[in-house]
Amino acid sequence: MAWGGGWGGGAMFAGRGTATGLPFGGIPSELADEAQRLLASEPDHPPSAIHFHQRPDEVERRPLTLARMLRAYPRLVVYGSLLVIVTSLLLQAGPLLTEYAINNGMLPGHRSMGVVVACASLYLLLAVLSAYAQRVGATVTGTLASRIMHDLRIRVFTHFQRLSLDFFGDEKAGVLMSRMTSDIENLQQLIQDGISSFALQGLTMVVITVVLFSLDATLAAWTVLGVVPLLVAFSIWFHRASETGYLLSRDRIANVLADLSESLYGIRVVTAHNRQRRNITNHRHVVGAYRDANLYTGRVNAIYGPATIMIGILGQALLLGIGGERVLRHQLSLGALVAFLLYLNRFFQPIQLLVQQYSSLQQGRSSVTRLRQLLATPPSVEEAPDARDLPTVEGRLTFERVSFGYDPSRPVLEDVDLEIAPGESVAFVGPTGAGKSTLAKLANRFYDPTAGRVLIDGVDVRDVTLRSLRSQLGVVPQEPFLFAGTIRHNLKFGRAGITDAEVTEAVDVVGLGELVERLPDGLDTVVHERGQTLSSGERQLLALARAFLARPRVLILDEATSSLDLASETVIERALDRLLEGRSAILIAHRLTTAQRADRIVVIDGGGVKEVGTPAQLRERGGAYAAMYDAWLASGGRDATR
Repeated sequence: MAWGGGWGGGAMFAGRGTATGLPFGGIPSELADEAQRLLASEPDHPPSAIHFHQRPDEVERRPLTLARMLRAYPRLVVYGSLLVIVTSLLLQAGPLLTEYAINNGMLPGHRSMGVVVACASLYLLLAVLSAYAQRVGATVTGTLASRIMHDLRIRVFTHFQRLSLDFFGDEKAGVLMSRMTSDIENLQQLIQDGISSFALQGLTMVVITVVLFSLDATLAAWTVLGVVPLLVAFSIWFHRASETGYLLSRDRIANVLADLSESLYGIRVVTAHNRQRRNITNHRHVVGAYRDANLYTGRVNAIYGPATIMIGILGQALLLGIGGERVLRHQLSLGALVAFLLYLNRFFQPIQLLVQQYSSLQQGRSSVTRLRQLLATPPSVEEAPDARDLPTVEGRLTFERVSFGYDPSRPVLEDVDLEIAPGESVAFVGPTGAGKSTLAKLANRFYDPTAGRVLIDGVDVRDVTLRSLRSQLGVVPQEPFLFAGTIRHNLKFGRAGITDAEVTEAVDVVGLGELVERLPDGLDTVVHERGQTLSSGERQLLALARAFLARPRVLILDEATSSLDLASETVIERALDRLLEGRSAILIAHRLTTAQRADRIVVIDGGGVKEVGTPAQLRERGGAYAAMYDAWLASGGRDATR
């Protein structure tokens, strides 16, 4: 269905491209029949039912374990397990057929070509059946892995949506990306290949052990008591040593991705300050630490692998001597000895394969550990279990003896008392770091106060659902963020069901008409990630239009005009008159032109409210605001407080 729309659009665009000189963007005529054929075979894709709750349910609260992930798909697990059992039994029938062929078709007095041919034919048939069982098993485990990884990616992404802002301030973006990429990919490899391989090899060792004792208890006892303990001891050492190495490797690849992410996002600053050489040096150190972790695990593997092979060879040599002596004494048949040695070789084969797969297992276990730690991290701002929806508010904001600090030992705000009336616009001014933006973040419940309460229409914001609260509080940040997509998509981001007529109104109100006319496809022009193809002023205008379309009852403008030139600021000031009409507003302002338009001004300094009043009252009072105002006038009316 989606292709049908794209095809028609492509044909329209092709015609327009011919007229305007644009390159052809439709489907070539020689491919039209093939496109129609693909459309006819395209299955229906029903809309996904997405249910997001700020508080995780009981299933999501359980610690992440591999067993719980597998239990979500019991039929696939049971089917895959049965295939592993069948494969293991089919693979281990060969040496018994070899024993029968030697004893009953090759030895003097028992020579029979028919027996040999029958055993060989049955051997071939079992090999074909085992290959088919392994193929079906690979399909089952691949399906199981893809479904578990799909669920896990959704669960991790959903958890990111629940976490509070302080978490993302403390963690590097690259580290979080590594959880969604390399950690989950390692886990997928473990489920798709590692678990089935471990199960097959483990079951193979059990089956072979039973067969060895049935063939000759003495040789089997030498194997179990003389060879296996050495292998177990080495395996325990390898488990402990490699687990440390792989956990370290997971942490250091996360640091590599974090450093890469930071360098890419800050490439303009890097170029402007000629930091390329120093960045490369720093990245070499980060990558070098990751290399050292991999070298450590490589050295552990280099010790364990050859050691187990040598133990296997020495064990085979020992048992060949003991078994040969028993054959000469007629205590063991030649066919049984050959079968025993074949099984013995197969007994060591799984161990060697397990060694090769153990890296995948340890990487997967390390990834599970890291993901479990991430999913166990609770949001610092939690929704109360009995939280109720906030009804439509008038917009009265009250701060009652509010104290807060990002670091509890260093408070930013102390005992702040302030009330904003419905429909009133209040400007927060003061020096950088005084707590202006922090106070606004407490209103929107990005953070919770360490003491005191924040009320909206007399209701504590901690008693209502976050969704109902934030749907009535709009925020325009100092650095607006635009998502990869069209201008129209970004404008409609703040509220569902926005019509094109409302978008057109917002464009007119905010003064985006000139920008939209200049863009090649108007509102359907694609902007790149973070809106890097637009100027900072243009991004700010789009953010204001997005806030206008969200229709909030309370608006928070965090230095929303700081990136604009004087001409754009004039346009914005006119737009603000429409935007603020009938709404309560917090204007965090460095430019006094914005503060002067507010009904009241609050001067914040030293962790508290120093002055409150109308612009005229504060100028007459001759306090901190009057000093800022005089300095602003002395600079020609421009912003002197920055």
